[in-house]
Amino acid sequence: MDSICLYNGTVMTGFAVMEHCAVLVENGLVADVFSRRRFDQKQFGAGTRIVDVAESYIAPGFIDTHIHGIGGYGTDDAFISQDRGTDSAIEMSRILANYGVTSFHPTLYPSDPETLFNAIKAVTCAMGKEQGARIMGLHLEGPFISPNRLGVQRPETVSLVDMPLMEQLWEASNGHIINMTVAPELKGMRELALYCIKKGIVLQAGHTDANYENMVEGMQAGILHSTHLFNAMSKLDQRNPNAVGAILIHPEISCEIIADGRHVHPDLFKLLLRDKPADKIILVTDALKPTEQEKGPFFANGEEVIFHDGVFHRKIDDIIAGSSLTIIRGIQNLVKYGFTLEEAVKAATFNPANVMRYHHKGAIIPGHDADITVFDKDFNIRAVLIGGRFIKNDF
Repeated sequence: MDSICLYNGTVMTGFAVMEHCAVLVENGLVADVFSRRRFDQKQFGAGTRIVDVAESYIAPGFIDTHIHGIGGYGTDDAFISQDRGTDSAIEMSRILANYGVTSFHPTLYPSDPETLFNAIKAVTCAMGKEQGARIMGLHLEGPFISPNRLGVQRPETVSLVDMPLMEQLWEASNGHIINMTVAPELKGMRELALYCIKKGIVLQAGHTDANYENMVEGMQAGILHSTHLFNAMSKLDQRNPNAVGAILIHPEISCEIIADGRHVHPDLFKLLLRDKPADKIILVTDALKPTEQEKGPFFANGEEVIFHDGVFHRKIDDIIAGSSLTIIRGIQNLVKYGFTLEEAVKAATFNPANVMRYHHKGAIIPGHDADITVFDKDFNIRAVLIGGRFIKNDF
C-alpha cells in the first residue's frame, strides 16, 4: 500500500491542535505527525502521495454510535428481508463516508423476537463487505426499555428483562452487539448488566422512567453511558433528580447528545458544558432512513414520517420520530452552541472511541488506524481516508 502524506493543515490529534502540520499514513496506520519545518526537511519515498489540504482541518474519522439510516437506506430494511437489510447496511456505509463518518453502529429498534433475530443477522452480514464507513457492531435500542418512555417505539415490542432472550440476541449477532439501550429501573437489570459486562457490551440508560436511586443502582452495576440525553427519559425534578439529573450530577456517566437544535434546546448545551466533563459528551445523529433523501414519501420504523422544523415527525400524531442530522452538521452546531472546535470534534471522534473501547481509533497518533476526515473552515468534507485508503478526495 502506498504512503500518503496530508500536509498544510491543522491537525486535531485528539490530544492537541497543531497548526501548519502534516500527517503521514503508511500501511493503513498513522505513521507520523509533524510540523511544517519537519515536513520541509523530510525525505519521502517515491511511492508517497503528497496531498496539500489547503489549510483545512485534519481530524480523526467521525464515529456515529447511534444511527438508523441515511439517504433512503436504513436498518428498517432488515425487518423486511435479510438480503435487503444487508444491502441497506452496505449502502449506509458508502453514503456515510461522504459525510466524514469512518465507523458507525447501525441501530435497531426492537421487534418481535424472531423478526429481531433475523434483522440482527441481516445487518451483521454486512460486516466486512462495507464500501465506506466500517460497521463496528450493533446498537440495540431496546427491547429492555420502559413502556412509559417509548418515543416512537411500539409498545408491543418492549420487554421485561429476559435473560434467555438476551442470550438469543447475542447469539444472533454472532458477538457483534457493541452497545445497548436499557431502562435501569427494570426488575432483573442487575443480572442483565453483569451478563453484558462479561460480553463487553456497553450499556446505556435510555428510554427510561428511572428515578435517581434507580440510576445510581444502574451505575453501580456498570451502566455508565446514556442514550440521547434529555430525550425519552425521566426529567429533572426538585424532589428527585431522576435520569436527567443523575447524568448531569455524576461525572463518571457519559452521554449521547443530538445537536440538531430541535431535540435539545441550544442553550441547554451551555448547562451541559458546565456540568459535564467535555470528554464524556458523545455526539450522535440518531438519524433516520430518509435523512438526506431528496424525495418522499418518507418512512421510518415502518411508519410514514414527514419532515418539518428540521426533524422527522410521525405523520399520524406529529411526535418527533428522529433527526435528520449528519455528524459534520452536528459538529458545526456544537461550535455554534458554545463548544470549542476541538471539543466538538472530540465529541465525534476521541470520546466515542473511548466509551466504546476502540483503542486504535478516535485519535491521530502513530500506530492508530488511519481513519481520517479532512474538512474546511466552512465545514465541508474535503477528504476521507479509511484504513489509509482514500474514500473521498476533493484535493
